[in-house]
Amino acid sequence: MCVQYLTTVNADWVKSHFDLALPVSSSHDVFPTYPGPIVLKSHNTERTAIGLARFGLIPSWAKDDDFGRKTYNARAETVSEKPSYRSAWTKRHYALALADAFYEPNYESGKAVRTGIKQSNGEPMAIASIWDTWTEPETGELIVSFSMLTINADGHPVMKRFHKPEDEKRTVVPLKPELFQEWLNATPETAKDLLSLNSIPDLSFEN
Repeated sequence: MCVQYLTTVNADWVKSHFDLALPVSSSHDVFPTYPGPIVLKSHNTERTAIGLARFGLIPSWAKDDDFGRKTYNARAETVSEKPSYRSAWTKRHYALALADAFYEPNYESGKAVRTGIKQSNGEPMAIASIWDTWTEPETGELIVSFSMLTINADGHPVMKRFHKPEDEKRTVVPLKPELFQEWLNATPETAKDLLSLNSIPDLSFEN
């Protein structure tokens, strides 16, 4: 599970891969409820856009925004079934969360060591996510929020080394660049196929 990540500050990379301008954010080190940049596509207008969204998906029916404190990760195996995520998944609300690194605990020393995971080539990552909108009841403000998808990491040479020994190994899904548009254009059927270890670029880590 990913509860912390660093948003990318590489505006040139964002421009070259999406032809979009990276928005200015007040938060570089992101935890649940913090804003981070995501790329999404409207399937009505076919327009790709970028903006800041809240980390921790708030479904439209949630009573308050505190709901997003526990919905920052969605399991790929059940995302189409869980009430919190089902609508976003069915509506093809697929997004890419832009990050320079994400953090997981490494217990190989016997203690939890906060560890930063990056692309081996040093470039930013675009992490497979879903998004939704929620209206603040009192003010009418429309809030966009998102959750990162996670998959089993038992077979990944890097990501299987994280979390407690007795816990299931999980990882978010940074996508290879050639899959960015495929994810944004995915259907519920094709999206599941992209959530695999084969879709992840080479990763490395440092404590």
